[in-house]
Amino acid sequence: MSEEKIIVHGARMHNLKNINVEIPHNKLTVITGVSGSGKSSLAFDTIFAEGQRQYVESLSPYFRQFLGQKKPADVDEIIGLAPSISIDQKALSHNPRSTVGTLTDIYDYLRVLYSRVGEVFCPDCGHKIEKLSLEEMVDIIISRAKENNSPYVIILSPVIMDRKGEYYQLLYDYFNLGYSEARIDGKIHNLREQIKLAPSKKHSIEIIIDKVMISDDGRLFEAVENALQYSKGLVIAQLGEVTENISLNIDTNKIIKKIPEKKISVKENKEFLLSSSWTCPNDNFAFPELEPRLFSFNSPHGACDSCSGLGKIGFFADQVCPKCEGKRLRPEALAIRINKKNIAEVCHLAIDDAYDFFQGYYKKMTKRELIIAEGVIKQIINRLEFLLKVGLDYISLDREAETLSGGEAQRIRLSSQIGSHLSRTLYVLDEPTIGLHERDTDRLISTLKTLRDKNNTVVIVEHDERTILESDYLVDMGPLAGVHGGEVMASGITQSLLKEGNKKSLTLQYLRGEKNISLPRDHRRQNHGWLKIKGARANNLKQVNVEIPLGRLIGISGVSGSGKSSLLYDVLYKNIHKLKTQPVSKVKLEDVTEIKGTEHLNKIVVIDQSPIGRTPRSNPATYTGIFTPIRDFFAALPEARERGFTISRFSFNRPGGRCEACEGAGSNLIEMHFLPPVLVECEVCHGKRFNRETLQVKYKNHNIADVLDLTIDEAIDLFIDNYFIADKLKVLQAVGLGYIKLGQSATTLSGGEAQRIKVAKELTHTLGQRTLYLLDEPTTGLHYYDIELLLHVLNKLVEKGNTVLVIEHNMHMLKSMDYLIDLGPEGGDKGGRIVASGTPEEVAREDQSWTGQYLKDYLKKG
Repeated sequence: MSEEKIIVHGARMHNLKNINVEIPHNKLTVITGVSGSGKSSLAFDTIFAEGQRQYVESLSPYFRQFLGQKKPADVDEIIGLAPSISIDQKALSHNPRSTVGTLTDIYDYLRVLYSRVGEVFCPDCGHKIEKLSLEEMVDIIISRAKENNSPYVIILSPVIMDRKGEYYQLLYDYFNLGYSEARIDGKIHNLREQIKLAPSKKHSIEIIIDKVMISDDGRLFEAVENALQYSKGLVIAQLGEVTENISLNIDTNKIIKKIPEKKISVKENKEFLLSSSWTCPNDNFAFPELEPRLFSFNSPHGACDSCSGLGKIGFFADQVCPKCEGKRLRPEALAIRINKKNIAEVCHLAIDDAYDFFQGYYKKMTKRELIIAEGVIKQIINRLEFLLKVGLDYISLDREAETLSGGEAQRIRLSSQIGSHLSRTLYVLDEPTIGLHERDTDRLISTLKTLRDKNNTVVIVEHDERTILESDYLVDMGPLAGVHGGEVMASGITQSLLKEGNKKSLTLQYLRGEKNISLPRDHRRQNHGWLKIKGARANNLKQVNVEIPLGRLIGISGVSGSGKSSLLYDVLYKNIHKLKTQPVSKVKLEDVTEIKGTEHLNKIVVIDQSPIGRTPRSNPATYTGIFTPIRDFFAALPEARERGFTISRFSFNRPGGRCEACEGAGSNLIEMHFLPPVLVECEVCHGKRFNRETLQVKYKNHNIADVLDLTIDEAIDLFIDNYFIADKLKVLQAVGLGYIKLGQSATTLSGGEAQRIKVAKELTHTLGQRTLYLLDEPTTGLHYYDIELLLHVLNKLVEKGNTVLVIEHNMHMLKSMDYLIDLGPEGGDKGGRIVASGTPEEVAREDQSWTGQYLKDYLKKG
């Protein structure tokens, strides 16, 4: 039985209430429920964590020391687990050298393809370069020597080019072959003497084959032939010049009769490289070595020497490198083409265009090219196809990893897993539909089913309606969040559950239509002025002109990559922020011709999903400012006043009231040297953060540490008589965060939770009217129930005289907007235009709008 399913007994991680649940193997299972109900605690912190830990425990102690120690999940037992892979929404890389191409391995295959079957062109004159024969090389050497009046030439064979090693045996072997000298790292060495090279450093070794008079054709031919043989196709020719002052060590037995009785020297600038592979017949430009590393912008062999392969001047800078024009590579690499495009041009194509490009090239490949590179081209096409399947047709291979959203990053990981062809594996995903339009969700679901059909178990934490309806099995958590959640409301085959009359499950009630996010009675139409944008051209925006009505709840919609974020951040936020914080005369607008109507706004605020703090000391109470009136309240209590305690006494960030053993952190980080560091609860305050005297001040039997350990819901009950505190707490409750603790570490909050805390902060402060709020997918991580709460809060912001502009894909949100601006029609270069604008009903009537087509059904449901 355990081979057919995963059986969980007694799961108690976080808020899970000792639950038992079964998940079938080789099926697509969705775990859903309201925000904070325990979905992630079950999927990631229990099932995935145990699957990973059990796999690591099965390895030898030697391997385990590199993988770190895994704590067991708080669960009685889990039977039937498989090796687990988590595909989450964390940023893939913050390194500016990391791109979509490098992350998916497509760029590595491209480097091999270009180095093996690419057509070589001279970067200087643009002439197509063919391989040089031995006779052609000798003719070039003689011709160049005559041009420079050089009586003789030194022939060198570059046997080692910029590689690590000590090469003692190699030098000894060439000495035994009769060669007496070598140029090593630019200096001439006698091979009769002992030569010590640092094995950890890179070296270049060129064996001096012969020093030959130009008139001796036969000997020159032999020297070049030997040089090519030893170096596998390369020869260095150094032209000599007769002078009066510098002597050169020459084997007189060989060539004394052929050189005039004068001393000889070599001018360093009269040296050139010839290749039996690629050398230009016009200007003798030679490629040093046509290898994959020539196309790597992370290697000194391929990187542009001006920007070191970053494409920009300075680390994390915005200024494009003037030499490579942002292409990252040296001219030689950019001079090699396939089907008339160099590797940088191919990487700049959108994924769908790149797919068409390589499909077309594959059909035209010659027999020889197919023998060499058929396997490589198939790998490239397959990986591009996987990216298309997960809805990433609009991004390009040269897109920096840092610029990807969490949803895009997760789908790139997903595409890599499809290509890995693993089976009998447990995949756990965190809301893979984030950032996807309804149109693209279908393709993603098809991809997840492909993963399942390879005998894998796919478990998804998800709220998306289409994904839930297409799943094989459903686990619904609830009934509500935090301490009010952590129970299984329903579990079973999805289609069977939809037919049952389960009244406990909120999710099933919404899916069956028993509950609904109702349409607003009427859309706001009052005139609070208009924001008029002309000639918006950031990224893929095509000189967009758009008018935005102020004092309303406005949605920006469109398929993935259509230009929504470009309009919101690169055009609106960047420029309006400048106009509101700098003298207008000094403001230079970026990526837009004109912005009118900013006089109707006081300020612009972005409410994104970035963390509210990067240390455990930051928490919802401190971030929203609620902790200040709470500390003020405690300082005013009789016990505190008797002891002379001020508000600073109740701060865990200042000396005086905090525990000094942990400096108010509540725990200490213990370094374990060979093992991962361990966070240990403070032995003095036992995690309370404050010293004993501070904790003696209590309100309704709660000290300041107890208050921080309360959920928002519990804190409201405690401070119900204090309007000033309770009113601020109710705002957090209104955005669906009643389940989080006041003192919960910022590092444990999800992006969606962080965003809602920011919304609450705006509402708890005295609102200056006429603020433009910008939000990017605030429904991330939200259940139907939570979306209703969020809509209520956003409408509150609008009712206080503000404008709220929201990027959104969720149709329940979009149908509830006052006004919609729909971008498209497609993503990438095929997007960047206004497809429709107006009320949701007006957008639904526009045939060219993908959003409108899907919106129709939701408007009918009401």
